Amino acid sequence: MSISVEPSGQACGALVRGVDLTRPLSDAVIASIREIWLEHQVIAFPDQPMSIEDLKRFALGVGPHGDDPYIAAMPGHAHVVEVRREADEQTPIFAETWHSDWSFLPSPPAGTALFAVTIPPVGGDTLFANQYAAYEALPAATKRRIDDAMGVHSARRGYAPAGMYGEADKAKGRSMRIISSESAMKTRLHPVVREHPETGRKALFVSPGYTIGIEGMEREESDALLRELFAHQVRPEFVYRHRWTKNMLTLWDNRCLLHAATGGYQGHARLLYRVTISERSPVAAAH
Repeated sequence: MSISVEPSGQACGALVRGVDLTRPLSDAVIASIREIWLEHQVIAFPDQPMSIEDLKRFALGVGPHGDDPYIAAMPGHAHVVEVRREADEQTPIFAETWHSDWSFLPSPPAGTALFAVTIPPVGGDTLFANQYAAYEALPAATKRRIDDAMGVHSARRGYAPAGMYGEADKAKGRSMRIISSESAMKTRLHPVVREHPETGRKALFVSPGYTIGIEGMEREESDALLRELFAHQVRPEFVYRHRWTKNMLTLWDNRCLLHAATGGYQGHARLLYRVTISERSPVAAAH
C-alpha cells in the first residue's frame, strides 16, 4: 500500500490517496495517517464507499470516540451523528459560525471525522482556518497580552433554549436532531493560546461560536480583544476552502483549526455522517 499526499496549496489541508478505508488498517498505516493529519491539520480521502461501521472503525483507529452534546446520535449508532439538511429546509445553515468543535467541554475533542453521503451539486463547502499560522502572525505585543490568558467558553449562543439552535429554531422544522438545554449556559476556561498536545506548537484557541469572554478582564476590554482576535484568526491567508465529493472522508484537528460551514445549495439535500474523536491516552499518543 503506497499512500500519496497532495497538499491543497492553501493554508492547510491535503488529499490522501492509496489507502482503502473500507478495510481494517494496520497500526503502521494508522500511524502514517496520523502523521499526515498532524502535519496538514485537515485531510480528505476521496472515493471511499464506507459503511457506518467502516467509519466507526477508522475513527477509533485515530482516537477514542468523543461526546457530542446537544445533538442526538443515529439510532443504533451511539457515536455517529447525521449532519443533515433537506432540500426544502429553511432553517439557518448548521455550524456556519467559526468554531472548534465542543470547545466548551472540560476536555475538548482532538478531531472530527465527517463522511459525505449526499453532496449537492453546488455549494456546501467547509472553511478551515489554520490557528498555528494565526497565532504566529500576531504582533509581539498581542502575544504578550494573551499568552497566559484564559478564555471563557460556553455553548449558550448555540444550544441554550434561546440560542441559535434552541426552541425557535426547532419550530422552523430543522431536520437535524438538536437538543437544546439550560446546561449550555455553563462556562469552561481554556487557554487563549493553546499548546498542541502532540505537536507542541502554539495555536489560538478562541472562536466566535463558543468564546464569550476572557477571565479577569472587564466586559468592554474582553469584548474588544476578542473582536480583534476573531477578525485576525480567519484572515484569507489562514483559510482553506474544502470542497466535498460523495464518499469522501474528511478528518480535521480541532486543537489547531477553526471551521465553518457554508450554504449555497438551497433546493438540494445534503447528508454527512460525523464521529467526534477524543484525545488518545499519553501512552497511546507516545506509541
